Amino acid sequence: MNIEKQIEFDKIKALWTELAVTEYAKEKINSTTICLQETELRKRLRDTTDSREMVEKLGNPPLQNVTEIHEILKVAEKGDCLSPYQLERVHRVLVAVERLRDYLSRGRQLENHLAYYDENLPEEPELKEEIARQIRNEMVDDRASKKLLEIRTQIIRCEEQMKQKAEQIIRSNKECMADTYYTMRNGRVCVPVKKEYKFRVPGSTIDKSSTGSTFFIEPVGVAKYFEELQLLRIEEENEVYKILYTLTVMVADAVPHMRENMKMMEKLDYIFSKGKLSLELDASEPDINLERRIVLRDARHPLMDRSINVPLQFRLGETERGIVITGPNTGGKTVAIKTVMLNCYMAQCGLHVTCQKADICMNSAYLCDIGDGQNLSENLSTFSAHIKNVLAVLGEVNQDSLVIMDELGSGTDPAEGMGIAIAILEELKKSGANFLVTTHYPEVKEYAAVTEGIVNARMTFDRETLQPTYQMIIGEAGESCAFYIADRLGMPNHMLKVAIKAAYGEAAVSEYRFQKEDSELKKESTHRISKTKKVHHNGELSTKYKIGDSVMIYPEKKIGIVCVPINEKGVLRVQLPNKKIWINHKRVKLHVAATELYPEDYDFSIIFETVENRKKLHDMNRKYTEETVTYEE
Repeated sequence: MNIEKQIEFDKIKALWTELAVTEYAKEKINSTTICLQETELRKRLRDTTDSREMVEKLGNPPLQNVTEIHEILKVAEKGDCLSPYQLERVHRVLVAVERLRDYLSRGRQLENHLAYYDENLPEEPELKEEIARQIRNEMVDDRASKKLLEIRTQIIRCEEQMKQKAEQIIRSNKECMADTYYTMRNGRVCVPVKKEYKFRVPGSTIDKSSTGSTFFIEPVGVAKYFEELQLLRIEEENEVYKILYTLTVMVADAVPHMRENMKMMEKLDYIFSKGKLSLELDASEPDINLERRIVLRDARHPLMDRSINVPLQFRLGETERGIVITGPNTGGKTVAIKTVMLNCYMAQCGLHVTCQKADICMNSAYLCDIGDGQNLSENLSTFSAHIKNVLAVLGEVNQDSLVIMDELGSGTDPAEGMGIAIAILEELKKSGANFLVTTHYPEVKEYAAVTEGIVNARMTFDRETLQPTYQMIIGEAGESCAFYIADRLGMPNHMLKVAIKAAYGEAAVSEYRFQKEDSELKKESTHRISKTKKVHHNGELSTKYKIGDSVMIYPEKKIGIVCVPINEKGVLRVQLPNKKIWINHKRVKLHVAATELYPEDYDFSIIFETVENRKKLHDMNRKYTEETVTYEE
């Protein structure tokens, strides 16, 4: 049972996480759960209140994500040299610690308990100043040491002398040059010399043009300065490493203090994120009790738009342990029970609650059954899922639990569901737990009305707008308003009459006040199924092949002559050498039409009939005869 997801505390955590800066705080937020120690819970709530006050009056604290610094400190402890980039990150944390100390010290004027955390943030002023002086823009600054400044000054002078020497050679050898300016090749200053004059300028050939017409030569005079420059760069590198190693040793010495600072910064980030969340939700600090009492004044669901949300007034645990909430389907019953549990859960996690004022008891467990829970992969119906969840709740509930159940006993036969609902209420009553349940069963309302320790409540409903007002009236049972809602939403009167008669009898129909005149259901135009029309090809097929057509028979690819056209079954008869066959038209393809093979009045009996049959047919046409003509099948 994922209680946080069911009551939407996971969404509160997502909002809360966005207000944290450090990875540690975000991870701690994701793992935050209810606190079961009274002293610890009161401290958590006080921290939330103090952090909200400081954020309100002093602005957001100067916190910084220090995840990267943990790795940098490990490098320093191993004795590896830190880079200028890493040293700048160390400096940034030291500055953040200094600013955080100043921020907290200003909180002392407010007599805020969090302000005294500044005593747990040891400073490292010397390290901070040395890094700031020697590292700049992720490089070792020229003035990091006197020697480094001298070396870099000499490097600049040497580079200028190289350029001046190259320019002098170009001016004195204009006729040999392919261009009027020097160029850099492989890090060396070169002059562009024409191919035919390459031996006129003494020096080393460093490169040549793609066409081979220009040689880039480093003159001897320039090479001398280049060698000097290389030596200076080696000296510079050695001096830079000396400075970086010195700073790395200082960082390594400061590791214990820095780790303490980062740990405190991460802890404060978590605390201040609770204060920021309180401001974000316009929440307030709840009172905590151990008397099983829950009192919420002007409570609202923290995720609902507060401009349209009507505050909820709620009391439980003073004279009763359970509340049975009834009302219309759109009346806000589920929102109400979620609002109660979510605010209680937030309070026990050390957070402020979205109430004007709240007095909330500590609970050992938060248990709920909300939603239909239908799971096709596990072959669970709505009712099965409800019962499975309910049994899990009843197996864990005790006198210090808070339980909410939505649509108690739903998802099955109404009579049996009602019985199960009352049986569940009996078990919850025996456990001594605080519980809220919603239902539509009239028998459950009657049970709550006569059972000690359980009370009815109803959610009010705006009949004009068909919108819930999220107001709960404890001590009164509600009605479902199903007929009224269906009426307002357009159900025809004749359908409503059938429904009312089925539910309450004929007399109730005459007593019901319809909201409108009777009308018929509006029929919207809908999509229709398109059926494929059957096409009859007999007429077309009967004329496809004519007597005398030469056809190809597949798959044998034999040539034959049509002697009987296609019949209604799609079969025709073809004359092959020495035999006639019946064959489906799909296996036949026209080879040569009869009109191209024979004259218009040609007698096809010459081809298809035997001499004996032709003689008999001739006699039959002239006179009466008792002879018969026989054909092979």
